[in-house]
Amino acid sequence: MTVGFDRRKVETVRHDNTTNRIGSPAHDDLVAQDARHVLHPWADLSTLGIQKSLIISRARGVEVRDSRGRTYLDAIGGMWCVTVGYGREELVDAMQQQARRMAYFTPFGDISSEPAARLAAMLAELSPGDLNRVQFTTGGSTAVESAVRIAHYYHAARGRPEKHHVLSRVNAYHGGTYLTASLSGKEADRTAFHYESGWVHHLENPVYDPDNSPVSARERLDGLVAGMAAAIEQIGAEKIACFVAEPVLASGGVLVPPPGYHRAVLELCRRHDILYISDEVVTGFGRLGHFFASESRFGIVPDMIVTAKGLTSGYQPLGAVLVSDRVADSLVRTADPAKPVFSNGFTYSGHPVACATAIANIEVMTREDICGHVREVGPYFIQRLRELRRSPIVAAVRGDHLMACVECHVPGENGPTARNQALARRVDAHCESAGLLVRPYENLCILSPPLVVTTEEIDRIVDILAASLDRAENDLRADVIR
Repeated sequence: MTVGFDRRKVETVRHDNTTNRIGSPAHDDLVAQDARHVLHPWADLSTLGIQKSLIISRARGVEVRDSRGRTYLDAIGGMWCVTVGYGREELVDAMQQQARRMAYFTPFGDISSEPAARLAAMLAELSPGDLNRVQFTTGGSTAVESAVRIAHYYHAARGRPEKHHVLSRVNAYHGGTYLTASLSGKEADRTAFHYESGWVHHLENPVYDPDNSPVSARERLDGLVAGMAAAIEQIGAEKIACFVAEPVLASGGVLVPPPGYHRAVLELCRRHDILYISDEVVTGFGRLGHFFASESRFGIVPDMIVTAKGLTSGYQPLGAVLVSDRVADSLVRTADPAKPVFSNGFTYSGHPVACATAIANIEVMTREDICGHVREVGPYFIQRLRELRRSPIVAAVRGDHLMACVECHVPGENGPTARNQALARRVDAHCESAGLLVRPYENLCILSPPLVVTTEEIDRIVDILAASLDRAENDLRADVIR
């Protein structure tokens, strides 16, 4: 059965930037359909079925438009990921051309695709040290999980199967699969789901905030290293396979460790034959001013780097694990001759359309020197945000280049108390009403704008956020926030 349609109506909808007038449901219908049928990630179950979601329908540059026709400045980059901005024709063309040429074929065994082979070579060229082997996955969660599985295989194949414990950190976020949710150390995310606790261990949150810390950076570093050394001794180095670490803990609150932290803990890992996995799902692909931050910003070459999000600028789901030659060669040398199969991967590993999109994304970033732009505007972004410390309801401002966090508090209350969280939600609501989208989490306002953001747009972000903080402070004084 063929359903006829009027192509002119389709084109009208595609180019109408004011409202959904033709060929798509009205705003109220969309909100109702979403409430009835969609279970969102991190949904508030108390509002399930009655939530009034913000329906985003169009986007261009650093702005998005909702189904009512209202425009917002996107200060969260979609979800840390829309790096080169919305509406990049180069990426859309790459997706379209590859889909026409070959949308998909299996990546298993000794079969590959042209885009996957080309992208793997490009990632090896961009990565530090000898991280020359790439396993493609479907996103950040599956990439982190794959990295841990590679670590398990590495030790087991060398005759050390007992080395399977994993070190993570409090406030870390590594994904939404069973294993990566277990690795994540955000207490607020621990609900009625089950989590692995027998061989996953969480070290201390490594944040160092010079504005609020009672100790020096050196003292903080020494304490963190001593704590990790004590944990290794208690668990037993002979049992630990790997340490998984975000260079800057992103979703946990943009937590920046003291200088020298990553070098010091890498030395501990090397000393105890523990693989170091750098989770650069957020910090990679330009957010800190480099394709990868591990070596350029933090002076380390880990055993594996995990990347996703900005890898395709969010235009397609794709993740990757970059594995050092030392580890990859060991997998080959020590594999069981009777069963030399690397049994990890996914139907959509190295998806041709996603890989073609990532190649186009890298070409745009290189041609336009996006990383150089971030190194130029990133310090300005942090400088402007630090002006917000004048507000009595701002407890801290943390960040590095184009990832930042404003922590809100009722004066005299510390941490994610009920009133502090209500206050941050009020700030978020005022920002949204003024045309700015920030990411609320507990008592935090997290910001990660597209990497193409200009200084003028940074000024708009900070000015709206400042006004919203003032409005929330007035609400607090009026005893509206409880």
